[in-house]
Amino acid sequence: MAYFSSDGCAGARVDPIAESLQRLHHRGPDDTGVVLIDGDAVFGHKRLAVIDPAGSQEPLYYRDDRYVLTFNGEIYNYLELREELRRDCGAEFRTDGDAEVIVAGYHYWGETVLDRLRGMFAFVIWDRQARQAFGARDQFGIKPMYLLEDRDGLYLASEKKALLPFLAGTLAGPQGIDPASLKYFMTYQYVPEPRTLDVGVERLAAAECFTWTPAQGMRRRRYLRTRFAPMAEPAPQRLYEQIAETLRDSVRMHLRSDVPVGAFLSSGIDSTAIVALAREVHPDLKTFTVGFDIAGYSETEVARESAELLGVRSTATTVTAEEVMAALPRIVWHLDDPVADPSLVPLYFLARTAARDVTVVLSGEGADELFGGYTIYREPLSLRPLTSLPDPVQRGLRAVSRAIPEGVKGRGFLERGTKPLRERFNGNARIFTDGGELARLLPGDDGAARFTDVTAPLYEQAAAAGLDDSTAMQFVDLHTWLPGDILTKADRMSMAHSLELRVPFLDREVFEVARRIPLELKLPRHSPGVTKHALRQALRRIVPPTIVDRPKMGFPTPTRVWLAGPMYHWARHVLHTSGAGALIDLSYVDGLLQAHRAGEADHSRKVWTVLTFCLWHAVFVTGTLDPGVGGQLAPAGTGPVESRMTSSGVSSTWSASS
Repeated sequence: MAYFSSDGCAGARVDPIAESLQRLHHRGPDDTGVVLIDGDAVFGHKRLAVIDPAGSQEPLYYRDDRYVLTFNGEIYNYLELREELRRDCGAEFRTDGDAEVIVAGYHYWGETVLDRLRGMFAFVIWDRQARQAFGARDQFGIKPMYLLEDRDGLYLASEKKALLPFLAGTLAGPQGIDPASLKYFMTYQYVPEPRTLDVGVERLAAAECFTWTPAQGMRRRRYLRTRFAPMAEPAPQRLYEQIAETLRDSVRMHLRSDVPVGAFLSSGIDSTAIVALAREVHPDLKTFTVGFDIAGYSETEVARESAELLGVRSTATTVTAEEVMAALPRIVWHLDDPVADPSLVPLYFLARTAARDVTVVLSGEGADELFGGYTIYREPLSLRPLTSLPDPVQRGLRAVSRAIPEGVKGRGFLERGTKPLRERFNGNARIFTDGGELARLLPGDDGAARFTDVTAPLYEQAAAAGLDDSTAMQFVDLHTWLPGDILTKADRMSMAHSLELRVPFLDREVFEVARRIPLELKLPRHSPGVTKHALRQALRRIVPPTIVDRPKMGFPTPTRVWLAGPMYHWARHVLHTSGAGALIDLSYVDGLLQAHRAGEADHSRKVWTVLTFCLWHAVFVTGTLDPGVGGQLAPAGTGPVESRMTSSGVSSTWSASS
């Protein structure tokens, strides 16, 4: 956490920063550091000691104390960079850790140090001589960075909750829940970056950096454009070898640690590949898996078989509906902004189990976005008979689809096949749709914000790059779904238990190979049900044959069963005691829940999304629900629910790491 003063009066913020830092204790229980730097800045750090536990305390000083750094994450190529800096620049180091490499690289290479870092990171450096702050977030957005700027200066934190005490009264004009962000959440099941639900607080985007000075304030820029560029005529076998070689190297780098390392293991190819490659380095690797006490919703047996085939130890966790209901308020508190992805629930319990034995785990996030793993990426291939037709014919078929009654076979195919990709695909989740559903759910919505506002710039970039529709979908997910949902839940659910989660698929070198894979080698036409074809081929000598061709399952979470059974009365109670009735038509949602229980339709995703928001509202806005975190939280809202609403957009603000 950090604060930079516009008027040289940072000393007044030392105690408030130290107090607010306690809200981030779970992210770093091993060490605490709070320092005042001249009158310009306050740096606070909660450390999870993973590399050089005894020597790399933070905030970290460098170059006769000219620079001060606070850093969240890991730099996996720090040994190579340290040697390069010594050899080519004459750099000296006082620690054996990776953090010092960042600040030394900044001194000798300037902002181009970002081009050399291989890892996950959110950091900020204060240059006492220049009176300038410089910070950045990693290429994929693995580690979070929040910012809040007011007339007195700039606040940065790894989690939004640490900034909430500084939010009230800091900005001109009304503050509260941003209505556009709320609408986007109800569509996407997460709040797209750089937004948050709180007006006045933003996130630094993935692959974005900034400079800040008292005189000029904040300047932000994207330092890297993460783009796909498929090859026209690759040599398939050589490409498969490159994928395997690069992934093996990435796993080896991600295993660098001075504390115990384990791995998550599910039934799928992604985590199994990581475990198989990690076992080559650590034969005694511990693995962890999770399931539910409901038939058809557990991967533990398959994961146990995989662990036996790979020769690694496996610890399984079984989760019940009662445990989930008890834990959800705390889970939502850790999320900061609500994320309604049901798979984060088993991830929370999985991380809790793993943290009893290890401090670091490897996981398989990112493989689907990089290698084409979601089945929806095949949709443009199946729709080609329609999308290849002339526009006038498509318009006629679209009119025909509107005349076909809802639920009649063929209507959906005609409707989707005659609608432009940018209108039908916003990512892996589409909970409430524009028009009738959102208008009914959000009675105060003025209709100005649409999901296409978030994705339109990405589709323009995809078109400029000449990407096919399936790869364009990957590109959209890479910049929205991946940081907004997948990586948010991975970071928050693991750090909730002081567990560091590492993602070897999301490595710069791995992406350089993945970005060049042509469509036919990701989603071959001759194999209609296959996804991630190139990755599967690359792993045939690494992963057991029974797993290589197994279809993707994800974390199958039984929300459909729970909401119709053991969670039904609890869900109704949450809806009607959350205080969110001024924002949402709760009677409409209650009707969806009752229809779901009656078996009239599966409304579980819609109901779960609203429930997640209601829990968030009761924890962070009204303060009527205790998340069970002791004295780490005070309600964010300072007035009635209505006063938390505003029609203005999110202010231009910012925040970083702990």
